[in-house]
Amino acid sequence: MTAAFLRTATVGLALALAGCGGTTSSASGLLANLPTPSPSAAPIPTPTPTPTPTPSGTTTPLASALTQADAQLGACVNMANMLEPPNEGDWGRAIFDTDFADIAAAGFETVRLPVRWSNHASYSAPYTIDPSFMARVATVVGQARAAGLRVILNMHHYEDPQGNIFTDPAQQTARLAGMWKQIAERFAGESDMVWFELLNEPHEQLRHTNLLSVLEPALAEVRATNPTRPVVIGGEFWSGINSLATLPLPNDAYLVATFHYYDPFNFTHQGASWIDNPPPMGTTFGSASDLAELNDNVAKARSFISATGRPLFLGEFGAIDQIPLDQRAHYYKMVHDAFAGAQVDGCVWGYTNSFAFRDPATLEWKTPLLQALGL
Repeated sequence: MTAAFLRTATVGLALALAGCGGTTSSASGLLANLPTPSPSAAPIPTPTPTPTPTPSGTTTPLASALTQADAQLGACVNMANMLEPPNEGDWGRAIFDTDFADIAAAGFETVRLPVRWSNHASYSAPYTIDPSFMARVATVVGQARAAGLRVILNMHHYEDPQGNIFTDPAQQTARLAGMWKQIAERFAGESDMVWFELLNEPHEQLRHTNLLSVLEPALAEVRATNPTRPVVIGGEFWSGINSLATLPLPNDAYLVATFHYYDPFNFTHQGASWIDNPPPMGTTFGSASDLAELNDNVAKARSFISATGRPLFLGEFGAIDQIPLDQRAHYYKMVHDAFAGAQVDGCVWGYTNSFAFRDPATLEWKTPLLQALGL
């Protein structure tokens, strides 16, 4: 999460393990232990018209069929550390059948569902996803939709013994596309209240210079069965806000851009047990410099929407559990309200297992956090 996002790879991984993998512009610190918790190029011009060129980082994208209003998600919560650990339940409790009805009753309209598909798919083509895991995700999506919630279904933590797309993007491109082919086919019958997010937080060797070459084959598989479904794309350096300035976009009319926000890192990640030398406890948020930084970052979001004509949403933001509740609530309110002023809605991290909005044992909602979102 910095202007140039020149953060070390270890910090990025530390953030990934924070639950979201969120990034920050002021991040510093080192990783310690895991927490428990294409088509062809356009032909040479001839007297007859040539086809539209293949999308690339320098190709002007098609006009968007979506507007910023389409990215008005309402209150949104990430199902943090539930389906994106190596196995459900590894980093906290599993998803309960009653969770989504409870989430809707609390006033949320959208859930973002991080899923670690890569740990449940074969390494060789056609990269078959374990049918039982696919069925489990389908059940969860069905429960959320039955509760009236929009679902953003993503590909999260693609960094497993079977392969790591962030350290070897070219080697994993076909596998990413193969998994998305199956996911897209399985959920093709869902309404446009189910969105697909191709890959959470590109980082390390996956940069804007090679992002499209990795994501476009997956997008092509999605479009084969879901031609108009909203598809979410985030940028390099863990999709920090500064990635928006140079985010390359595929030539697709149904894209939604995203970014993540954990600034200032020294506040949001103070005392984080999974990094060496974490920011000390006691840091507060709300100084003049904090608010100036927040306002500057909102301006960056406005600039992206104005320059690209693409809808934008905030996929993750949050502050760690051990910060006093009133200070966490203040942070969530300030960030929520600032971006809402630019018509940018956001998804809080997280639900019960990380940066919790709800106590995982008692299931009591942390009321000040809900109030911070206007719920």
